[in-house]
Amino acid sequence: MIRPSRFFPNPETALDNSFQQKAQPESFEQVSLQARAEFDRAVEALTAAGVKVHQFEDTPSPPKPDAVFPNNWFSTHHDGRIALFPMYTPSRRAERRADIIELLGAHYHATEVVDYSHFEERGLFLEGTGSLVLDHLHRIAYVSLSRRADREPLEKFCADFDFEPVTFQSTSADGQAIYHTNVMMCLGTNFALVGLENIPDTAQRQSVRKRLESTGKTIISLSPEQINNFAGNALELQNEQEKLVVLSARAAAHLGAEKRAAIERFARIVPLDLPTIELAGGSARCMLATVHLPPR
Repeated sequence: MIRPSRFFPNPETALDNSFQQKAQPESFEQVSLQARAEFDRAVEALTAAGVKVHQFEDTPSPPKPDAVFPNNWFSTHHDGRIALFPMYTPSRRAERRADIIELLGAHYHATEVVDYSHFEERGLFLEGTGSLVLDHLHRIAYVSLSRRADREPLEKFCADFDFEPVTFQSTSADGQAIYHTNVMMCLGTNFALVGLENIPDTAQRQSVRKRLESTGKTIISLSPEQINNFAGNALELQNEQEKLVVLSARAAAHLGAEKRAAIERFARIVPLDLPTIELAGGSARCMLATVHLPPR
């Protein structure tokens, strides 16, 4: 997790992120302070839930308003490899940090860094586990194609890391393409939170449903209104005793009793209070870059 230095809703990313809201420039310093306080409380809540958190401070220069969302620029894998991804927005490319990769290597066995950032030179992008929702057990990569998820880097990643790509197109409540797959889909070990209604093409919707069911997952379908309130931007984690589902307090409030009960059959819900951070169009899952590397 990256503790934000200068946080504010990024005007560049707002062009294709319908989940994002505006903040006035004169309020940026206050917004940054509020975001840091929310971040600190989130780390405390995760730690209290038995999650091991590696926390890094954002570097103040250049300003990186979206640095709190590190899952977009790198991913880690069980075989010790780390992938670096091509970022759609130029201001976000400075988020890639060699020092973080080196520090992870001090705690875990990191065998190789596979760098896909060169795709940026050709205007092709794949924003990490924002664009990729990975089923590590069944080696499937679910991807909602968008400006931030192009086929060529996706196919290269899947070939390199042995994932089967399952692609589709999804739209938010206003009809705009959903910018990241992980705002409308979360994969747990035995369940899937997914906004099937956000996939307008019937054939694609049925294909996604069947592929999820073929891996034995119970589908918990979320409404467009629930997706719009970040209910799909969740992540399954596990402490030493139990599985957890981490999502924002706003998302949890919009689940309703029936969906909460469906999730709680598989995991305990851990809500994080993130109203300021959510102004930037991302939520709890976006803040968490998961570590799959073998420990030293």
